[in-house]
Amino acid sequence: MKSLYLTLLLIFFCDLIQAQDSISLYPTSNLSVDNDGHSLFGTLTLPQGKGPFPVVLIIAGSGPTDRDGNQVPSLMPYVYKQMSAYFAEVGIASLRYDKRGVGESIYPISESSLRFDHYIDDAATWIIKLKSDKQFSKVIVAGHSEGSLLGIVACQKTAVDAFISISGPGYSIDNILRTQLKAAIPDSAYYNLSCRYLDTLKQGKQLTDSDPALASLFRASIQPYMINWMQYDPATEIAKLKIPVMIVQGENDIQVSVDDAKALAKASPNANLKIIPGMNHVMKYAEKDRQKNLETYGDSHLPIVADCLDQMKAFIKKI
Repeated sequence: MKSLYLTLLLIFFCDLIQAQDSISLYPTSNLSVDNDGHSLFGTLTLPQGKGPFPVVLIIAGSGPTDRDGNQVPSLMPYVYKQMSAYFAEVGIASLRYDKRGVGESIYPISESSLRFDHYIDDAATWIIKLKSDKQFSKVIVAGHSEGSLLGIVACQKTAVDAFISISGPGYSIDNILRTQLKAAIPDSAYYNLSCRYLDTLKQGKQLTDSDPALASLFRASIQPYMINWMQYDPATEIAKLKIPVMIVQGENDIQVSVDDAKALAKASPNANLKIIPGMNHVMKYAEKDRQKNLETYGDSHLPIVADCLDQMKAFIKKI
């Protein structure tokens, strides 16, 4: 029995290492760009063979998310690293990067001085770098979660060949937060108070007396960022894109709904909409049950849903 347990344990860790490190089979290099007088760092992964290759710029979602798609110590799905390995396997290059203030891209910046527009400018700077590199035949932007809206606006600033939205909200962040908070806050009084706070921020006004119990979302230092973020409506912005667009959405996503994806598709009638059965917000298979769904966020052993990757590959190859 003991040897069987050790054998199963060894298989588990071997599979885990393979899932995370298959990317080591492909040429990788560290890149950096300068923006606002500071450096941002990322990892370029190339397929085997001779280019030029199409290249995908992967834009991370919200929070302190690094180039691999992790928020240590608990949220470590390694989705962007897995995505890069898959792309390399099918002949597509990719660049994933640490957001400003995260990983190697750490430099002095206070939360109160950070704006949503900063992240847009960062993405546009990476696009410019990729477009100037003769290794690449086409530049595609793939934005995940919050990164979807960032990518949409960055593509307006600097022309690219195509855009992919992955689990991207279809409504402004104040509306998204109302939906998420309704599920997360059982106390109706606190939910109603949160909605009033969102109304104030939407008007471009900072809160002067927010309840400390809601400080994680409405603390004074984060309010300027949220006010800036609320200026953008994803459906309005995606309608401005005149390039091929793909919208990928998981059926079992508990953060962003299928309705969001349909709102984006309605605003961009020529977009290629793909609803992936069983997929959640971090592109893993998951049950609809909230707790079981969230457990996948920290499970690096789970692979990205294959259909999601295959659909993106097919879209990129047709451009």
